[in-house]
Amino acid sequence: MMVHRAVAIAFIGPPPSAMRALGSKTSARSLMQAAGVPVVPGTIDAIPTPEEAAQIADEIGYPVALKAVSGGGGRGMRVVERPEDLISSFRQASDEAASAFGDPSMYLERLVVRPRHVEIQILADQHGNVVHLGERECSVQRRHQKLVEESPSPAVGPELRARMGEVAVRAAKAAGYTNAGTCEMLLDQNGEFYFLEVNARLQVEHPVTELVTGIDLVHWQLRVAAGEPLDFQQEDVQLRGHAVECRIQAEDPNNRFFPSIGRIQTVREPAGPGIRIDGALEPGQDVTPLYDSLLAKLVIWAEDRPRALERVYRALGEYHVLGVQTTIPFHRWLMRHPAFVAGDLDTEMLARDWHPTDELPPDTAERVAVLAAISAHLGRGRQRPVAASSTEEGGRWLSFARRAGLRVP
Repeated sequence: MMVHRAVAIAFIGPPPSAMRALGSKTSARSLMQAAGVPVVPGTIDAIPTPEEAAQIADEIGYPVALKAVSGGGGRGMRVVERPEDLISSFRQASDEAASAFGDPSMYLERLVVRPRHVEIQILADQHGNVVHLGERECSVQRRHQKLVEESPSPAVGPELRARMGEVAVRAAKAAGYTNAGTCEMLLDQNGEFYFLEVNARLQVEHPVTELVTGIDLVHWQLRVAAGEPLDFQQEDVQLRGHAVECRIQAEDPNNRFFPSIGRIQTVREPAGPGIRIDGALEPGQDVTPLYDSLLAKLVIWAEDRPRALERVYRALGEYHVLGVQTTIPFHRWLMRHPAFVAGDLDTEMLARDWHPTDELPPDTAERVAVLAAISAHLGRGRQRPVAASSTEEGGRWLSFARRAGLRVP
């Protein structure tokens, strides 16, 4: 005789009611407005036709941002600066949203010019306790997707952090949220901030919060799901030092961040105090076009922001991935960019300032020569290459090295 036993299963994350309330950006905006959370001026309901969107945009004033109701990651989003572009942009964004999310619905917001993308990490238990764990600066983006995150933000001081944190906690309570989540906001040039959305999950960039607060978010996700109360209060959360995360993507930053595929040939990761690598790269691994281009996360902690940026720059110089193009050269450029070093950031910075050339920085010449020689050696003595991309990659390194005036095989 078979005995069936009831087994209690707890899902790690917010309850379904919070997911439903926050899953639609328009319903989330409506909920936040009712809770007194500041939102960017725009529509609450989905806009049925592009002609109606054009009429609303005329009333709000240009520029405007068209966004997918079910969207995320910049997909189904268009910035429109002129009335004559509104209808075609609406149709393109709606088609993209339908393909990506199965929902073509669009809404419209007034565009905040040159904003910062700042997000607040929240943690809520099932006993009514909600705390925020400070902010993350996420303004370095390409195609509305993040490349670098840091905590704390160079633009946020104690008073602004307290105000943004209080709003994030209020938003979580309004949605009946539990477990870990992120309240994303836009911070304008005047220090005013606006609610964007709540990401009902653990963010890619959560390690920077862990490093500056000393709080293990994954650990607390499990404890909260098990019904345990938080054993600390808001005043116990203290930020210490500075943390930076670089997303190591399989993309070619010199070719508009176009995805790069191939077989990983060589991996050498940096090491040392304050360095954390979240990844699983190894030689022989295939990078295919079927998944997100994120390969690994380089996360750095130091006593303050200047020392953190120096540590990132050194670690990137020791980070080698051969077989596909990566964003490592871009990150090294960024760590020396005057505006980034000064903390003068906004979501449009890369569109303005990233203009790659064919010239290699002098301090990379030796590394390029070594990698070119290794890559050339891998293609010798074989009737066929290890992978179709290996000889192509070797050709790239050889070309780069020769352009730099180096003698290579």
